[in-house]
Amino acid sequence: MSGVRSERAETEPAAAELATGYAMLARCWRQPTADVVDAVTTELLEEVDPAVTEANIERLRTEHARLFVGPGDPPCPPYESVYRDDGDVLGPTTRAAVEWYRAYDLGLDPDWPDLPDHIATELEFAAHLLERGEVDACEQFLDEHLRQWTGEFLEAVRAETREPYYEALATATEAAISAEQR
Repeated sequence: MSGVRSERAETEPAAAELATGYAMLARCWRQPTADVVDAVTTELLEEVDPAVTEANIERLRTEHARLFVGPGDPPCPPYESVYRDDGDVLGPTTRAAVEWYRAYDLGLDPDWPDLPDHIATELEFAAHLLERGEVDACEQFLDEHLRQWTGEFLEAVRAETREPYYEALATATEAAISAEQR
């Protein structure tokens, strides 16, 4: 019995640290804000990419819009359904993600004007599961959702971006959700 307790005690801090990481990554995938720029300039991402030591909020906002919003078709749409449902937004994978949220009595933030299968929303949900101690559920969600599409998305981000910040963010996200990390 004590072996189980010891293993759980070791897992809980790791899960809490991973939850914090997922929540931070989620913030970074949203429209850049001053606090994200502060995090970059205080060397938060230096462990991922030492070249990312400064960021300009206007350049990041411009790059964010170019990569993820448009005008026109952005080169890196941040939605699971685009990659898994033949480009159809709000397709079956979006509905499946919403089912997960509902199973945990979560609704979408009314202040978040984006779709439920946005990478930031899915990372926030993974963080929520870990904060609740739902490690197995988080692994299942990652396997069923984020790990199914982010490889292609993150590769596109690295290929298309003109800002080291987004290249480092793609690398950090890939490392965080990697199945090998477990």
